[in-house]
Amino acid sequence: QVQLVESGGGLVQAGGSLRLSCAASTRTFSSYSMGWFRQAPGKEREFVAAITRSGGRTYYADSVKGRFTISRDNAKNTVYLQMNSLKPEDTAVYYCAADRTYYSDTYYSRNGATYDYWGQGTQVTVSS
Repeated sequence: QVQLVESGGGLVQAGGSLRLSCAASTRTFSSYSMGWFRQAPGKEREFVAAITRSGGRTYYADSVKGRFTISRDNAKNTVYLQMNSLKPEDTAVYYCAADRTYYSDTYYSRNGATYDYWGQGTQVTVSS
């Protein structure tokens, strides 16, 4: 069982920045590709970003590409999401998730159903 704990959410004005962190309670953190998802009120959960096991490849939703950066520190068992140029439409609960599926070093998934473990979420609110 892997526990994921997100932090770093909060209230920020449009154009501002936040950095989310997700700490994992496992010694095999580098065995998981990691993803960030978000869910706004009344909307379905959506993919935001993902990073491969080694951190060598990153992937983004079109809506955040160029503004958000996902990274990981396998020595600290932590994945990050740097969010810049925030917009009101980025307001949501942000979740990190861990996926133990492995097909290749470039494997990642945009489908939340493939992820095995989820954090409790952290609220991000962007005011206009």
